[in-house]
Amino acid sequence: MVDRLSATPLIALDAVVADTETTDLEPARARIVEIAGVRLYGGRLDASNPYRTLVDPGEAIPAIATKIHGIDAKKVAGSPRFPAAWQGFVAFAGEAVLIGHHTGYDLAVIARECARAGIAFDPPRSLCVRVLAEAVRPDLPGYSLEQLAVWLGVKIEKRHSALGDARATAEIFLKLIPILRERGVRTLAEAEAAINSLSNVLAEHQRAGWHEPAQVPSRAASERTLARIDSYPYRHRMRDVMSKPPVFVPPSMRVADALKELMQRKISSVFVLPAGAGTDGSHRAALCGIVTERDLLRVLESGGAAALANEVGVIASRPLAAVPADAFVYRAIGRMERLKVRHLGVVDEAGNVVGALSARQLLRVRAQDAVALGDAIDEAQDVHALGAAWAKLPAVARGLLDEGVEARAVAAVISHELAGLTRRAAEISEARMHKAGRGAPPQPYAVLVLGSAGREESLLAMDQDNAIVFAEGAPGGPEDKWFAELGTHVADILHEVGVPYCQGGVMAKNAQWRGSAATWRERINDWVGRSRPEDLLSVDIFFDFRAVHGDGALAAELWSFAYAQAGEHIDFLKLLAEADGAVAPPVGWFGVRTENGRVDLKRGGLFQVVRSARVLATRFGVTEHSTQARLLGVKAKKPDAESDLDAMIAAHAVLLSSVLDQQLVDIAAGRPPSNKVEWKRLSRTEQKRLKDTLQSLAHTDETVRDLLV
Repeated sequence: MVDRLSATPLIALDAVVADTETTDLEPARARIVEIAGVRLYGGRLDASNPYRTLVDPGEAIPAIATKIHGIDAKKVAGSPRFPAAWQGFVAFAGEAVLIGHHTGYDLAVIARECARAGIAFDPPRSLCVRVLAEAVRPDLPGYSLEQLAVWLGVKIEKRHSALGDARATAEIFLKLIPILRERGVRTLAEAEAAINSLSNVLAEHQRAGWHEPAQVPSRAASERTLARIDSYPYRHRMRDVMSKPPVFVPPSMRVADALKELMQRKISSVFVLPAGAGTDGSHRAALCGIVTERDLLRVLESGGAAALANEVGVIASRPLAAVPADAFVYRAIGRMERLKVRHLGVVDEAGNVVGALSARQLLRVRAQDAVALGDAIDEAQDVHALGAAWAKLPAVARGLLDEGVEARAVAAVISHELAGLTRRAAEISEARMHKAGRGAPPQPYAVLVLGSAGREESLLAMDQDNAIVFAEGAPGGPEDKWFAELGTHVADILHEVGVPYCQGGVMAKNAQWRGSAATWRERINDWVGRSRPEDLLSVDIFFDFRAVHGDGALAAELWSFAYAQAGEHIDFLKLLAEADGAVAPPVGWFGVRTENGRVDLKRGGLFQVVRSARVLATRFGVTEHSTQARLLGVKAKKPDAESDLDAMIAAHAVLLSSVLDQQLVDIAAGRPPSNKVEWKRLSRTEQKRLKDTLQSLAHTDETVRDLLV
């Protein structure tokens, strides 16, 4: 089970960094004489409101201990005994993750103090900076607090005071985060796994009577963190539930006429056009307003019959809150909840209002915490808040799978949130650049997500694939330089939040993945006309793009151009279909071939299905993004290939499901997710299904060649 906390990036962690001063270094004899802690909120230190108390141990404090921390019987006189001090600390810490230096020692001492006082002690989830440092830098000469502080440039104030050491430990942890991230340790679960991998260190702790330095939750505790998910909001999109066509009225319409419009059409709102536009004027959401039945009733209540003569343009709410037509319903629920509104507009890629949605239409949907995921991403103000929102995704994905939602639908949810994350990263980047005096965007532009995100088939082993198209400007010109800086900010934000830099460099910060519309058209013509191996790789990634921020119309024009150009060159499509060699599913005479106990389902099957669907869709003019929709579109045009295409559709579903389930298992265990499935973890039934699926793809190349003729 994946709980949200496990998937939380370290930069977004809520934690308490604590330290104790004691009477002895032996946990069995030690008594606490001071305990202190400072809070980390969303990965940021709040030193303004610490917790700190001296503790009367009820026995003599050895002189050797006093020599270290300066605490003697005189100082603790009148201080609370441990039960009261611990009660205060628990109230301060709540259920936050506990971080310390030599955390295992502190936990062992606290456990014994609780046992003496008859207090139940449930060890909190915890991390140890000393062990984390050794996990990433095993070559350091030592790992004392002083040595770590010197290595990371942290100044320790009031050493051997519980509060001073807690503050220093907190700063050391924050300095460790980017170092851990560059070594593939991004989340709480991955940090716990890194600690637990140091068996020699853990053995030393055990011999010394210490607790485990990384406490992880039980399965039961994890399951309690996520209530049962209502899958309806994740299965349906706005276009499935919206009212259409939307009703537009001029701003000069009287309130009395607007009321008649609502009653006759049996609707609860109308959209108000901008001033000067007729009913055929601009339908852009950014220019329109909305008047609801409640708005009209409030006007009548306050103004009486005279209000019937008022114009609706005066009472319309602006700006119009809207969501895209292809967004999932859960995003609308979250948006309504945050804005405290009961009506939304639904817009197309160009931002035109194409439908309406009311809270009344969503009564059958239970608005649980999970549906706030999308809006939390949209409203995050910095990387810490983005990371906290992003951490919800694996738990939501696991809940949906457990509810029986097909993996393809879960992948679409993941993709939409990756798109939302990229969009918000672009918005934060624009704000950063404006604050730095770089000004507003010099041209209309769109940020694109490529590859699996564009197909709505992203799983959880993702990296960045993004690009930028802008209206006009030459490579290396001032416009290009502005967007290069924007792309760099976007890439850095995504990397910090938990979507790593693309190892192949497919990011808008790199020149080959941004450009004007004219530049992109030249590239596409070059790819199609020359068909070099590196071009075919670019096509594989680029031709699945989807706009997530900016001018959607600019991106739509480029999409149409790309598919029109590619569809006219059959030789190019044949080369694209054969770009990575013949399909060779990892199945032999003796069963499925594995490497280190795992089978790579992306290389062994998923890639072939996706590539085949893209090539065939381009050939037959199927302008869909997802693999399933592409294959269904081709089947409608080539019914004689129905059985082969159905086999690919079925294989795609099985492979996605197998990979996603394994990724969730790995995330829960603190292992970085990948596309490789652990074979022995599968039941015999699952193994047979997967083997049969892989074998069904053996003739995929032949099918594609026949259809391209």
